[in-house]
This record gives sequence, C-alpha cells and structure tokens, in this order.
Amino acid sequence: MTTQSSPAATQVISPSEPASGRKTPNKWKNLAAITGVEVVDNTEAGAINTIFPAIAAAMKLDSSHLGLLSALGKIVSVPFGPAWVWVGDRYGRKAALIATTVTGGLFGIGSAFSQDFIQLLILNTLMSAALIGGAPITNAIIADSFGDSQRGKATGYYYGILTAVSSFIGPVLALFTGSPDGWRWGMAALGGLCIFAAFIITWLYTDPGVGTSEKQFAGLPEQALLKSKATFKSVMSLFRIPSFSIMMLSRLLSGHLLIAIFGIQFLVHERGFTNAVAAVVLIPFGVAYVIGTFSSGIAVSWLDKIMPHTGRVLFIQLAQIGFATAAFFGTQFVLGDITAYTVFWALMGFTQGMNPPVNRPIVMSTVLPELRGQAFAIFLTVFQTIGWAMFALSAGWLAKSFGIEGVFLWVLVGLMIVNAIVLAALYWTYPRDARRVTDELERRRNVALASNN
Repeated sequence: MTTQSSPAATQVISPSEPASGRKTPNKWKNLAAITGVEVVDNTEAGAINTIFPAIAAAMKLDSSHLGLLSALGKIVSVPFGPAWVWVGDRYGRKAALIATTVTGGLFGIGSAFSQDFIQLLILNTLMSAALIGGAPITNAIIADSFGDSQRGKATGYYYGILTAVSSFIGPVLALFTGSPDGWRWGMAALGGLCIFAAFIITWLYTDPGVGTSEKQFAGLPEQALLKSKATFKSVMSLFRIPSFSIMMLSRLLSGHLLIAIFGIQFLVHERGFTNAVAAVVLIPFGVAYVIGTFSSGIAVSWLDKIMPHTGRVLFIQLAQIGFATAAFFGTQFVLGDITAYTVFWALMGFTQGMNPPVNRPIVMSTVLPELRGQAFAIFLTVFQTIGWAMFALSAGWLAKSFGIEGVFLWVLVGLMIVNAIVLAALYWTYPRDARRVTDELERRRNVALASNN
C-alpha cells in the first residue's frame, strides 16, 4: 500500500530567489470576478449622487441634504471598513465579499421604499456600511495575486473597468428620473442586481492566499507561507511607516473626490442643465478614466525601469496637478452647451484615473502582506472616508453661501495643488520604506529555507 503525500509536503524548496511569486493560476479569473462585483457595488453606492436632483424634487431637499447623505454614508464606513477586513481574515475573504454584496443590496432595495428624508438617510447609511467592505478586501486580493511589476496594470484594469461600466450605468439610471417615482425603481433594480452579483463570487472566485504573489515565497510549500494575523498593535504600526502616513495625509487632501458628489448637482443648478442631460458627462468621464488607468499602468511600469521608486512619486504628483488644471477650466467658466463640459469632465476623468495604478502599488510595496487588507481599510475606508465627509459636509453648507462653483475653486483646484506639494515628501521616504519590506520578506524566506535543512 502506498501513502499519498500532499503537494505541500512533497514540494522541494529552492534556495534560489525566483523572478516571480508562487503560481496564481486563477489571478485573471479572480480579477474579473472582483471587478464585476465591485462594478455593481460601486454603482449602487453612488446612485444617490446621480439621481439626487430627482429625489430632491420629490422630497423638497437641497444641496445640504445631499452633503449629509454623502457624509454619513462615508462616516459609517470608518468602523465598518476595518471590520469587514477582520471578517475576511476570520471567515475567509470569499465569504466576506458575498456578505457585503448581499446586505448592501438588501439595504439598497429598502432605500427605494423610503417615504421621507430620515428613512432615506438611515437606509442609505446602512447600505454604505455594507458595501464598503469590498474595496479594501479586493485591493488586498490584487496585491496577493500579482507581483509588484504587474500591480499597476492590474489595478488599472480593475479601476478602469469599474468606473467605465459604472459611468455608463449612471446615465441609464438617470433615465428613471423621468417619472416622479422613477428613482425608486432605479434604486430597487440596482439592489436586486447587487444581490445577484454575489453569485459571481460564488462561481468564479478562488482565494489566492495572503502573500502568494511575493517572489520571496516562490518555491515554498503552502505551510511555509506566513500565517500571522493582523492585530491592533500591528495595524497601529502602519503609521510608523513614513510613506504610508504621507499617503493617508494625501487622502485627506484629495479634493477631486468632490466632483463625484456635486458634479451633477453643479451642472443642474449652476449651469441650467436637466438631470438627464447633465448625467451625460459621466460617459466621457468614465471612458477617459479607463484610458487614464490603462495607460498609467503601462507608464508607471516604464517609469519604474528608468526612475526606480522616484518615478512613481513624480507620476502621482503630475496626476494631482493635471486634475487641478482641468477642474479650473471646466468649472470656473460658463462654457455653453453640454458638449464643452464633456471635454473637461473627460480630462478630469483621465487625470483622476492616473491615481489608482500608482497610489495602490505605493501602499502595497511599503506594507507587509499580512497587513495590506487593514492598510487598505485605513486608506480607503478611514482616511478617504474622512476626506469625503469633510468635503461633502463643508461643501454642502458653503455652497448655500458661495455656490458650488466657488467651492470647486478652492477644493478641486487649490487643494489639489497643495496635495501635489505634500506628496513630494515621498521622494525621501518611499525608496527606504519599500526596501524595508523587501528585506523583511527575504529574511522570512531565509528562515524558511534554514528550517527545511
């Protein structure tokens, strides 16, 4: 009788350092699955911003109500983002993704039946608390599926497709606003689609495992991969990484987040377009965002070769300055028909799309694998959320006195230039922080090799 050994037990550890990490044969299928789910989640989460003029007309609301809806929807994400990552660590990331999508869809359907602003506020906030879990988990999955040289392209595909499809769905959703209760049908349909999207994860997704893509772990058996879980102490240690702290500060200065909240409202109330016509700008914005993310992933890979580490810093600075320039000409002048605005919305989409293929890889390469999920929870659901909340609340109230155009000048233009200046500090911190992670992973590999001998 023969005994069948597991692949992990019989795998031979090679002492040489391979060029890439452990094989992840499902990485492209996984990327397709998480992108498809996040397209639906992202569209539902942003539905309020797209159809708010119709909701405002039905419930007699104004810009301050939109600011409150957006702000509370983001504030509630602060505790729930890390909590969903913890659920993923404990029960599996696949189960966590299914749970966020299903519960978010149910609350989205509930929002469609709101009879007053308070009900809408509560249900929309709960929906946001559910859907926020997908963002940090999927970014950590991308890091575990693709090596550092491919992460820019992978995040480019992920965010490009996500935004493009969501942008096309936006104008379709706006068509529901033609009738008084049309917005209700739109939100209910999105909620149902969100629940259906959970089946995509069930059918297609296979978790790659934490740290799988790291080249230092290639050739090691499964049990040699790191098994440590994030603790409160280890999560707090993230703020001792200078580059990570700078990136968090940059999130608080990311004024371009405001265009997604008040962009349509600006075109309707300060430029005189109807809700349906104004929503047309989402199409060129989304298409340009796709082009920006796809091309930026390639550009960042090229810069990495000729300007290691510093190329990424230069690129992310140019993204901020480019957006500020496009926002200045697109929001501070009366341009006539909607066609002129589509041009500048496209430029804002392109320059905003330049960010994910560079800022996500910067975080990925300066944080150890087991902490990336919580790092992205802090990055995307805490600091970005605080930024959204500050912009939404303050802009909503200030718009009453100074108009949305005046708010856009200070936030979309002035603050973005300040952001570019702050990011210059990465020229000194980023190369050192990335090397620290590489050194630690190499140390772990050497420990694993020594214990096998």
